[in-house]
Amino acid sequence: MRRRHVLQGLLVGAAAPLLGHVARASADPSRGTTVMKLQKPKSEWAQQLAPARFDVLFEEATERPFTSPLNDEKRAGTFVCAACNLPLFSSAAKFDSGTGWPSFTASIKGHVDTKRDYKLLFLRTEYHCARCGGHQGHLFNDGPRPTGQRWCNNGLALQFILDGEALPALLS
Repeated sequence: MRRRHVLQGLLVGAAAPLLGHVARASADPSRGTTVMKLQKPKSEWAQQLAPARFDVLFEEATERPFTSPLNDEKRAGTFVCAACNLPLFSSAAKFDSGTGWPSFTASIKGHVDTKRDYKLLFLRTEYHCARCGGHQGHLFNDGPRPTGQRWCNNGLALQFILDGEALPALLS
């Protein structure tokens, strides 16, 4: 069963550049919402994003700790994906982890996808924007209550929208 899902994922990923912008719906049963998934070639993202943002979001790079101004952001608002503008985190879930990256106790349900990551030779949980697939960071089980989770995010992968300001339109 797992092999089939891995093979399906590889086939879809390999076909994406050939198919252009193909949308696939992903339902969030707890909210009854649907996130339309974008299938967009990396070459188009590279044209739309600054090089450092592209590297983090679509090459899975990690920014240096303590370099993002979002690490110190304490105002009320929403953190959205820097590639497609999907809301990913509420400021109510943000906390200072001391790690040098913006950290959250929970994501907006249904707006991130997770996968296993063995790049450092041990299992980690990597997470991505559920809409565009942009790499955000890693999920750890060493956060504060109430969830015990630490969603450790690259600041370059996010934009902050202050409460009272309109959320930006979703980009494709």
